[in-house]
Amino acid sequence: QVQLVESGGGLVQAGESLRLSCAASGRTFSWYAMGWFRQAPGKEREFVAAISRSSSRTYYADSVKGRFTISRDNIKNTVYLQMNSLKSEDTAVYYCAADGKVGWLSVVTVASEYDHWGQGTQVTVSS
Repeated sequence: QVQLVESGGGLVQAGESLRLSCAASGRTFSWYAMGWFRQAPGKEREFVAAISRSSSRTYYADSVKGRFTISRDNIKNTVYLQMNSLKSEDTAVYYCAADGKVGWLSVVTVASEYDHWGQGTQVTVSS
């Protein structure tokens, strides 16, 4: 089992930046492909970004491509989401997730494939 704790959310104005962190504990972090998802009020949870166990492969939703960057530190057991040029439509609860079933180079974009989830962190962008 791996436990995930997100942090770094908050209230910012449109155009500003935030960096989310997700700290993992309990199992070897490098065993897990990681992803970020978000859920806005009244909407379904949606994929944001994913990174392979190796860090060499990443994948982004079209809505955040070029503005968000996912990264991980397998020594610090942490995955990050750098969010730049934030928009009001980025307002949501952001969740990190871990999938321990995939290979070293795989990225996972489907929520149902993930085994473990954090509790979420709120990001609010005012326009």
